[in-house]
Amino acid sequence: MSEFWVSCGHQLLDRNASGHLVLTDEFLKAYFARPELVPPPEACAAELALHASLLADPRRPVSEAEIAGLDEADARENWQVMLAFRDRLMAAPTLEAAYLTLVRGDMSGTPHLFVNQLAQVVLRNALDGCADPFVLRSAELFFRPQRASVHDGALLLADAEIVEMQEQDRHASPLLAMFADPAVTELDVLDAENAASYFHRDEAFELVLSFASGPTARAGLAEAIERWIAHLLGVRVKVQPVARVDDDDWAWFVGLDAEASRIGNQVWRGDMVAPADLEKIIGIFALTFADPAEALPAIGARPVWLFLAKPKDGVVRLKPQNLIVGLPLRSPGEAA
Repeated sequence: MSEFWVSCGHQLLDRNASGHLVLTDEFLKAYFARPELVPPPEACAAELALHASLLADPRRPVSEAEIAGLDEADARENWQVMLAFRDRLMAAPTLEAAYLTLVRGDMSGTPHLFVNQLAQVVLRNALDGCADPFVLRSAELFFRPQRASVHDGALLLADAEIVEMQEQDRHASPLLAMFADPAVTELDVLDAENAASYFHRDEAFELVLSFASGPTARAGLAEAIERWIAHLLGVRVKVQPVARVDDDDWAWFVGLDAEASRIGNQVWRGDMVAPADLEKIIGIFALTFADPAEALPAIGARPVWLFLAKPKDGVVRLKPQNLIVGLPLRSPGEAA
């Protein structure tokens, strides 16, 4: 079986009887070794000592006095945030449970980077054994923003960070120039011919996804959503990409991003929606419950509509937590 997303650290974690991820010292050590957590060379001696001690004993208690002893205010704040996140992971029986607690509670004190990193490793577990590059590439939307561009009627999604990096060079390829100019290396659109290359390019995040006009990509995202919900909530659903909503009386909807939620709420309330807003919707999915009894009584076998949108800045930011807190479940699902 081909491996993928190794850098998220899933191989450093244990698994319980339900197949969910159990925190290990090795995972925490690797987390503290991430570039964003390594103190700069000019950091004070106290911060360098704190970091070294956590690499040696990543679960050790850290007192408020230790944090207060750091010279830089930014360093004190960064370590308070990081250690609060570590303590959240340590307090939960699994990483899946930690994610559920986080997204169902107050996320304001947790950086988006940490939320995305946690989502990636949980999603990696949910997709374990998946060998379909289109599912895996589509699943990257769960934890990496995408720059959108339309070319010859096809909506293309390229990793926003990769596109930004390419803007530093002046040698634009025809494809990359659609996303950013100037640019450098050529980006390839994922297709049947190069799909197998995903497994040695997955950490580069350089393959472009043909989305709205690419049924394989939309079907891939639909499968990723199914597996995400089943893994985290223990609820089986069927998700199908559709071209439009043929339903004047919605039972329920979930916006997969902030812009889609805003537009969906306008429609839900019966407000006048500008045509330009409707054009921002780039993905529509119909979700149905395998067992209608798991949904609220008013939903039953009726579809729950999922919407994905492209905001004004052209960067698509899917929020997988919306699938956790937004589904009309009769009772909240729990990760074992």
